[in-house]
Amino acid sequence: AVQAATSPRKRHGGGIVHNEENDESGWPTEGVPRGIPHDDRRAGKLSPHELLLAEATAASILRFIRHVTSFVSRLLSLLFVLTALPAHGATPVPDSPAVDAERPVETWLEAQVELHRRGFSCGAIDGVPGPQTAGALRAFQRGHGLAESGALDEPTRSSLRLTAPVYSTHTFTKEELDALHPVPATWLEKSELSSLAYASALEMVAEHYRAHPNFLRQLNPEVDWDSVQPGVTVKVPGVEDAAITGRAVQFTIDLAAHEFEAVDELGRVIAHFPVSIARMVEKRPVGELKVVVVVPDPNYTFDPEVFPESAEGRELGRKLVIPPGPNNPVGRAWIGLDLPGYGIHGTPDPEKVGRTESHGCFRLANWDAVTLLGLAKVGMKVLVGP
Repeated sequence: AVQAATSPRKRHGGGIVHNEENDESGWPTEGVPRGIPHDDRRAGKLSPHELLLAEATAASILRFIRHVTSFVSRLLSLLFVLTALPAHGATPVPDSPAVDAERPVETWLEAQVELHRRGFSCGAIDGVPGPQTAGALRAFQRGHGLAESGALDEPTRSSLRLTAPVYSTHTFTKEELDALHPVPATWLEKSELSSLAYASALEMVAEHYRAHPNFLRQLNPEVDWDSVQPGVTVKVPGVEDAAITGRAVQFTIDLAAHEFEAVDELGRVIAHFPVSIARMVEKRPVGELKVVVVVPDPNYTFDPEVFPESAEGRELGRKLVIPPGPNNPVGRAWIGLDLPGYGIHGTPDPEKVGRTESHGCFRLANWDAVTLLGLAKVGMKVLVGP
């Protein structure tokens, strides 16, 4: 590197390295005609007429190459469009070009997948822009010092670059399918099980890959989801666990926006999740809370007094312990707060998060609640804003 910087005519593979004394072709810019090898021009082996003829010929060849390249490029684009058209009657599914190394995202599906990978949850992945996707994108923009447009503008795309293919596959195993179990309708029946496992193959793979069930049906139109057998392989979004950059020191909850965020010591947003809040305004705590316990895969105590609307609860007249599992009422995580009865937890209905309301706790999709387990520490502040 030092030699190239100090020698205006350093040779590299028979050519000359460009520097401030050379033009873009690598040749010195003063006193030398362009279009022929440097050594021949210096030696004066060609006449002025030959030089002009050589330059004209070279220019004609370059123009021809440009025309051919443009034609081939247009032809390939047309072929790509024709092959990408859905079959008659089929439902079009958002697709994604092959991944180039660290290229900017180009579609909303790519944006959703990459945001999830970085801990900025858009809710269930479906390839369609919506309020939760816009909220996640604004949080990403805020955390990276960009204008909070909520849109895939050029500066955002330059920062949000793909790190892996957008799609992956999942092959069902016998063990996975044998573990499936329908969720009972009553609290008493739920309490009698050893776990509240996934109810179906579709539910299991949708939660594992953070996808909306309808989107998975579109991706895999040939799959009979009611009778999936071991060895069946399905196409899924290429995201499982979120990789958070930084260390969370505080959580914030925006009640009006239905958004939960983790910030680092510099106040930068490093994770963002949609959240459901209490239905009744008087049950929405505003101010500073603290984390007092962090529990993965918790059980749940059904208390009839908390569910006065439950006819079964009124008839039972006693508490029941509901076993752990993804279909447990608090999902796969419980982060208890210093306000009695309040906590942050998962849910067996991730598609409803941020759109429905709870009895008082802060409800996240199971995949986000599991991510939060790796960030939460006892004593951490939770600031709740109106």
